[in-house]
Amino acid sequence: MAEALSYAQGSAHVPETVAGPDAGRRAIAAWLLACAALVAVMVLVGGVTRLTHSGLSIVEWQPLVGTLPPLNEGDWQVVFEKYQQTPEYRLVNLGMSLAEFKGIFWWEYVHRLLGRFIGLAFFVPLAGFWIRGRLDRALALRLLGIFVLGGLQGALGWYMVQSGLVDDPRVSQFRLTAHLGLAFLLFGAMLWTALDLLRPRPSAPADAPSRLAGWVAALVFAQVLLGGLVAGIRAGKAYNTFPLMNGHLVPPETFMIDPWWKNFFYNMATVQLDHRMVAWLLLVLVAWLWARVSWRDAEPRARRAAHVLASAFVVQFALGVWTLLAAVPVALGAAHQFVAVLVFGAALFCAHTLRKE
Repeated sequence: MAEALSYAQGSAHVPETVAGPDAGRRAIAAWLLACAALVAVMVLVGGVTRLTHSGLSIVEWQPLVGTLPPLNEGDWQVVFEKYQQTPEYRLVNLGMSLAEFKGIFWWEYVHRLLGRFIGLAFFVPLAGFWIRGRLDRALALRLLGIFVLGGLQGALGWYMVQSGLVDDPRVSQFRLTAHLGLAFLLFGAMLWTALDLLRPRPSAPADAPSRLAGWVAALVFAQVLLGGLVAGIRAGKAYNTFPLMNGHLVPPETFMIDPWWKNFFYNMATVQLDHRMVAWLLLVLVAWLWARVSWRDAEPRARRAAHVLASAFVVQFALGVWTLLAAVPVALGAAHQFVAVLVFGAALFCAHTLRKE
């Protein structure tokens, strides 16, 4: 985020818009960057919630009433009794004590509370900027679209939880992936809009690798979706060797499910193999992008963006291997999910910097 804020320094003259002078645009951009940072934290908390198996502890969706946690022992008993009616309690946590239940309840509660806080942190300043006439029509519509996406994200989160309150106490990997993907889209929309405000006019030379940077950003997002599938079917708990998968480049059970296409969504071997293959592809493409920017006479902003992206991706690649070898402990799994947000942000920053007229 600090890198993005420095993006506006040393820029050429930028025509004023209806949103006001440069200071006004910077204020809106700073607010959006703060909201994007909150979404990144939300992704981290969501990862911990999933890895601690806390996501099904609250069995109701109460956007307003649910803001308050249980306040006394009687309230706790009511919430706990509702959880005891779920398949997860009966099939996984039978005999769990109230104290143990509180341990999983608080992660899900904080996850939902943070979602509500992000909604307020976005809506209240948005209304203020609108009332004060700081937003032109195009920017206002874009920000309203982001707000609507945020509301849909909350509804999608509950839709995901519902899938685990039936016979199988696991949420659907498809709903989980959609929930994660929408969080990254929200983060990306906030970040890109902030960057547009800080530097609305593309300034990269004609030979800048803008298309490659765009493909890298898109592929990082696709890798996030694959990571959602890996998490959804808990494929990280299998094939905990690297670089081979239990001694194989391609495990023999990769296409054991019939029909063949189901392997890409339900087979641990296939889903993890896909995630690994895209990671290797990204390693090559990120290195290629970094080389093309670093070895040419690029402007300092472009070099900085390429360095940030390459550094973030190397950390993420190493963290992913470590997480796999350790069979996805909570701390490493959550860190891997959080650093994915940083890599995606760095990829968007790089793509934005290398835009051409």
